[in-house]
Amino acid sequence: MNLRSRRGKRQVELHNSALNDILFILLLFFLIVSTLANPNVIKLTLPKAKSNTKAKQTVVVSINDKREFFVGTNRVPFESLKQMLVPAIARENVDPTIVINAERTVPVEDIVRVMEIAREIGAKVVLATANPQSRR
Repeated sequence: MNLRSRRGKRQVELHNSALNDILFILLLFFLIVSTLANPNVIKLTLPKAKSNTKAKQTVVVSINDKREFFVGTNRVPFESLKQMLVPAIARENVDPTIVINAERTVPVEDIVRVMEIAREIGAKVVLATANPQSRR
């Protein structure tokens, strides 16, 4: 009987080729899931309308570079602008809106004066601007 202990070193090998595959699959899985799951998004079911819900352009007020006021295509002095807008707004039964088209060089004070008139007669105001791609 040979009861002597072996003094030689044992070689322990670990085969990790399968471990690399599993880690790669887990990494890929978590990357895909993290891009799909966005916790900052609130999902809402929005109501649907059968008709157009946009505000209609009831009156267009234009101001050119000479500070002349136009209601539609008719030139109007500023003093009678309110008298011209009241009947035009009264014809509309849904949210009356005034669209202001102003030349770029028109002072802001003129635009604000038209906005004040619109507030007095109870109309909403929209300031028309140029499309950013059409600017030069």
